[in-house]
This record gives sequence, C-alpha cells and structure tokens, in this order.
Amino acid sequence: MKAVGFLKSLPIDDADSLFDVDLPDPTPLENDLLVEIEAVSVNPADAKRRIRTAVDAPHPEPFLVGYDAVGIVQATGSAVSGFSVGDRVWYAGDANRPGSYASLQCVDHRIASIAPNSVAPEQAASLPLTSLTAWEVLFDRLQVPTDENRKSLLIIGGAGGVGSVTLQLARKLTGLTAVATASRQESADWCYKMGAHEVVDHHDLVAESRKNGREYVDYIAQYNGLDIHWDAMCELIAPQGRISSIAETSEKLDLCALQGKSVGFMWELMFTRSMFGTEDMAQQGKILSRMASLVDDGIVQTTETKVLNGLSAQTLKEAHRIIESGAMIGKLVVKF
Repeated sequence: MKAVGFLKSLPIDDADSLFDVDLPDPTPLENDLLVEIEAVSVNPADAKRRIRTAVDAPHPEPFLVGYDAVGIVQATGSAVSGFSVGDRVWYAGDANRPGSYASLQCVDHRIASIAPNSVAPEQAASLPLTSLTAWEVLFDRLQVPTDENRKSLLIIGGAGGVGSVTLQLARKLTGLTAVATASRQESADWCYKMGAHEVVDHHDLVAESRKNGREYVDYIAQYNGLDIHWDAMCELIAPQGRISSIAETSEKLDLCALQGKSVGFMWELMFTRSMFGTEDMAQQGKILSRMASLVDDGIVQTTETKVLNGLSAQTLKEAHRIIESGAMIGKLVVKF
C-alpha cells in the first residue's frame, strides 16, 4: 500500500520530515475493519507525534501518523458485527496503531461507525476526532446535563477544530450559554457561526468576561494555553464548577487554587479508551453514530475550511506547515 511516514523527528521543512513509502497491506485482526481511505483530517496531534516521538532515536521502520479517516470497508475480522464490505465508515483511530496517512488502514470496529451519507468524504473527515473530544469533554468530563438552561460554558479556543464542534453541541444539545474566546475578527465570526452566544478576547480573559457582566462561568472547556490561562480560569470558574482540558503543559500549576471553590478539574484525551481497551471502549462508536445522525439531520455542520488533495509527502508536509502555524480556523482536510 501507499503511505506517508517518517523515521526521525525533524522540522517540517526538512526533506525527510515526511516521505512517501510503500508498505505491505495490513491484515485485519478479529475485531478490525480493513478500510480503503478516501480522506483524512490533519490534527495538531499529528504534528506533535511527528515532532516528539523520535527525537533521541529514529523509529526502526516508517512511522505513520493520522487519526481521522473516512473510507470504504474492504474486509472485516471474524468478531466484527454491524459492518459489511462496501460500507463507508469514519473514525479517529488508535494512537497505539499505524495511522491514516495510508491507502489502507485497520481499525477496531468498536471505535468506528457508519459515516454520514449527506456529505462528501472530505467533509465528513473534518469531524471524528474533534467530535469525540468535544462530546467527551461536555458529557463525560464536565458532565453537562442536556436539559441545563441557566448555566454558562466558556470555551477557550473556540475557533479551532474541537472548539467548533463543542460550540455546536453546546448550542444544539444543551441549554448552556456558550461563550468562546477569539482575538481576531475572522475567528470571532467563525465562533458565532458555530453557535457562540458571546465571544471574548482571550488576551485579557477576566476583564473581557467581567465587561460583559459575567462574574463567573459554570463550566470551562480549555483547548489551548493551559498555563497561560490558568490564573484566569481559577478566577472565572464558579464555585462548584468544573474545568476540562486537552492542553498539556510543562509548567507547574497551582491546583490548590481551585480548592476554595470546590472546583473539579478533568483531563480529556480522546485516545484513552482505545489505548487502554477500557470496558466502555465501544462508547466511541456510539458517539460517532450519533454524530453521523446529527450531521445527516442538519443539526451539526462539518468544519472543514481548507481541503488539500493527494496522498503524498508533499501534500501532507504542506498540511503540517499550516497546522504548526497555529492560525488555523476550523479543520484542514486531505482528500486522497
């Protein structure tokens, strides 16, 4: 099969940061779907793994990243149910297995679902990882009730991929007042398009929030700059509120600053269920199935804002350059 991989962690402009490679076709395990990939979304996680996983020593063989895919099932494992050859599926993959920068990929059927049929594959590819992350943040980590109608949610990083889906889910499936951060007009416009009730400038988060008459927020979904915004979050979170973050930091944070308000802090990593084979691993397939219905019913819109073409190192290098710029609004997709 055709694929794009790397051996060493190198700057994206290095000739060998990503390269084209031919690899043996994968063989599905008993729980697997073998998928011919039509389109992928390029995520910050892709660039992070390329940059971090082979700093001290190269990988022994080409390493494939890529954690979003839409494609056609070519074969199924002996324990698979609910899928047939020819089905179009979508998924966000498993960080323990080869990624989706390839013409073929095996994925556990429990973390996949039938893709929405109302949009093209490259549109659908914008959603799996961000949808799973947003859903888990809202309903698993923050435990937001779907009938909530008086509380508020602050989304730090509202114009990014995960923020874009969080805004839509919060607006359409809950009664929360959704407040998003953005500093550029185009980012603010995008947040309003995705469902934000309010937009505040993250450069002075406390002052901007208070200027709008909001002393506290009940929930915070934190998608970038955890150490940068930590003090502001500690001040803005309501007593007995909850914070969930996907953003790592090497800085030491004062967790005790949340004690007086009895605030809960929950990490979210979309890969946890598949990495550890948790008992509720199949929940991700159910979430994706629900998201497909929301897309087909016109309740959730896809979030692609840029589409590149071709499974090649040249195309994926361009995608990584754009992702690493930090200025991406919505999602970048590659159509194979």
